[in-house]
Amino acid sequence: MPLALQGAFEILQSVVFCLALITLPLIAVYFSGGFLEDSFEVMLQFGGFIWLLIHGVPIEILNLGPEADPSSATGWLTLMPLGLSLLPFLFCLRAGRRIARASYTDQLWQGLAGAFIAYGVLGTGIGYLSNNDYAQVNILAATFIPLIIAAVGLIVGARREAGSWGRLVGMDTAAYIRSISPHRRWAGSYVWHVIVSGFIGYVAAVGISGILLSLALGLHWTDVANVSQELRPGPIGSAALTLLQLAFIPNAVFWVLSWISGGGFSLGVGSTLSTLETTVGPLPSVPMLAALPSGEPSNQWLFLLIPVVAGIIAGWYFLRVGENHLEDWFARRIPFNALALGASTACLAIFTGIVAGALSLAGSWLASGSLGVGRLTEIGPNLWATAGALALEIGIGTAIGYLIAPLFEADPVLEG
Repeated sequence: MPLALQGAFEILQSVVFCLALITLPLIAVYFSGGFLEDSFEVMLQFGGFIWLLIHGVPIEILNLGPEADPSSATGWLTLMPLGLSLLPFLFCLRAGRRIARASYTDQLWQGLAGAFIAYGVLGTGIGYLSNNDYAQVNILAATFIPLIIAAVGLIVGARREAGSWGRLVGMDTAAYIRSISPHRRWAGSYVWHVIVSGFIGYVAAVGISGILLSLALGLHWTDVANVSQELRPGPIGSAALTLLQLAFIPNAVFWVLSWISGGGFSLGVGSTLSTLETTVGPLPSVPMLAALPSGEPSNQWLFLLIPVVAGIIAGWYFLRVGENHLEDWFARRIPFNALALGASTACLAIFTGIVAGALSLAGSWLASGSLGVGRLTEIGPNLWATAGALALEIGIGTAIGYLIAPLFEADPVLEG
């Protein structure tokens, strides 16, 4: 079939599979009486809202109470369950790989364009069919916002199948790099590895935060289980509650990262949780929240050292790749080696910290949002405070890692 049509067909499969995984638990809840007197159509519309929400589409909540005015909005639901957001990304990644497999280099854009347009049309239809008396979405938002995840998934999938960006875009990037001057290649290599170092530092901090979250849940497992038992959700309700909490596990990892950085996060208006301050108001009865830190933050400041450790990993990586051309530039202009090393290391720390801080802004923003109910309109990390703290801590760690790494690296000259 024509590549544009095949791209549309592949993306249609992705949407159908994703919607099926979302609606199957809802159907189980519906037949167990979880939707009370609401019709089966309302349950399907609820599934459409979840599909839109995991793509980042804001949902306007209406008619929350029996006496509420249906014409007046009561809040916005914007908190994305990042665990579920992986579903459309993975399905679009699969579609991108299949489109690339069926395309030549100069034809790939046709399949991707067909998939991209089809995804927007499907988002429009889901947004239109989902609007009801309980909630509604803006049709333009339902059309264009889901395209972000679709585009990233399709491009990453096509790139993995193509094996190189050159085959993906139809340009020999290796030949282009060979054609530019050595100074530009060195500068480009330095910038690229600084970006990779900042990425490694941030990812290491996120990974350590995930480990800490697992430990916190394990240490407070009794409290978590007690809250779950007090809710008495029943077998179907327990399964649905567990899936809901799993969907927000990635959000919680970013909240832990903001906590250990010192920037802190909020679980409602007026609440702040960080290693330096803890102020928490009334919270919903969600079992996972029983693992929140409590008590005096006297020794909690030690957690601030964790992002520094992540920065040390980034600095060690930068030394191993051996692409610190800025240090070579300083060495030719500063007669004192120690001064040249100090200046280049300081620049490396600043640049790596900026990259990590920028990534933190993106991660914290994705993990933030509103539930549109009561105090729960401010949930997630404090964006700028977390980004600034991580930039400082990972930057310091990068400098330490770059300076101490030679002490643990074997000298090939001595070994010879």
